Amino acid sequence: MARRIKTISEFHQLRGLPKPEHPLISVINVENVKRLHTDEPMDLILDFYMIALKRIFHNGKLKYGQQQYDFDEGIMSFLSPNQVFSITIDKNEELKQSGYVLLIHPDFLWNTPLATTIRQYEYFDYSVNEALFLSEKEEKTIIGIIESIQQEYQSTIDNFSQNILIAHLETLLNYADRFYHRQFMTRKKANHQILERFEKLLIDYFNGEEISHKGLPTVQYVSDQLHVSVSYLSRLLKTLTGQSTQQHIHDKLIEKAKEKLSTTALSVSEIAYELGFEHSQSFSKLFKSKTNQSPLEFRQSFN
Repeated sequence: MARRIKTISEFHQLRGLPKPEHPLISVINVENVKRLHTDEPMDLILDFYMIALKRIFHNGKLKYGQQQYDFDEGIMSFLSPNQVFSITIDKNEELKQSGYVLLIHPDFLWNTPLATTIRQYEYFDYSVNEALFLSEKEEKTIIGIIESIQQEYQSTIDNFSQNILIAHLETLLNYADRFYHRQFMTRKKANHQILERFEKLLIDYFNGEEISHKGLPTVQYVSDQLHVSVSYLSRLLKTLTGQSTQQHIHDKLIEKAKEKLSTTALSVSEIAYELGFEHSQSFSKLFKSKTNQSPLEFRQSFN
């Protein structure tokens, strides 16, 4: 059973660190974290945000959901409150790591615009294997912001402190957003492999028997089959194609519908049923919204 960590102080205590200098925000240099032991509780649920920049995580794996990822180069990962994660290590190997962990309790964001807008950063919903790979220059940028955050809360707290810290956090999150966009554009081979698998998945689904029994594939189904998170797949497709996952599914549906309307004598109702619709009206409405023609008007254009 996962152990819930409610406060940043409790997290510090668990990791053998001194009491945090600020109760609601903390920067941890991971070199100062005590060595993990295999008899410690490894499954954790945090009640706060965690942003990790790990340069080395030798012989250790971070597991998030059913995914595992080896931290053996400079990458960032993002965890929002109430997500379960676990750390496993080889009991015969010594864990070596460097980098920073930034902890932010939601109470720190209370009554600020960031309390709402932080939910718009989709990468907090990405799986660990969808982490952000940083170039050396990008890493320096992120480290600079993290160090500024630490310096600010270590100095005298005054009426300006929270606003300055919030501004630093927003800058960090926006840079991460920019770097993720860059990653979608530059990691072409990996991303295009996902696109190819996505295309094949839709083709096989629409050509198979499943669609008439199960209906249109859901975004969750597609993401599960591709082993990527819903939000990651959506952003990847938006970045590379300008369309959402749902739009791609509908486009494939319309493509298949046009094929049946132009090459078979099946009625509109029969085609709707074969494409997983309980009611032909729903099919016709979607078809017209995508093509500006009813199914019958489209068919007549071929006669």
